[in-house]
Amino acid sequence: FHLSNIAKIRPILSLRDAETLIHAFVSSRLDYCNVLLSGLPNYAIRSLQLVQNAAARILTKTRKYDHITPVLSYLHTPYTPARPLRSLDAVLLVTPSINKKSLGFRAFAYCAPYLWNTLPLHVKEASSVENFKSRLKTQLYSLFYSLP
Repeated sequence: FHLSNIAKIRPILSLRDAETLIHAFVSSRLDYCNVLLSGLPNYAIRSLQLVQNAAARILTKTRKYDHITPVLSYLHTPYTPARPLRSLDAVLLVTPSINKKSLGFRAFAYCAPYLWNTLPLHVKEASSVENFKSRLKTQLYSLFYSLP
């Protein structure tokens, strides 16, 4: 609903204003409770990816049949907060044992340390939150799009 309304007024908005609206009404709802989406199969996440792709197309005024990968690559910019990492010396975290046949593998207590431990060392050894988030976003982006 919000996305179609933003699309209607997009021609009169600046890029910055359109980005603000899309973050406020679309991205925030996609990010809400995203921990619940962890471990879901791709077919369950596909509809959310389609919404994100539509938001990117509206933001950049890209046509429906143009490839979305370059658009998402263009919009890929790191977030840069100004505080140091709290756990700079932590390399590995203890992953609790769980019954993987249940939904326990989706629990934050299991999923967070597991994902942290699978990160490459250069991402974990970032010297600041800004640097960590930039490296993490680049790592996830390259995994998703199979970049070298």
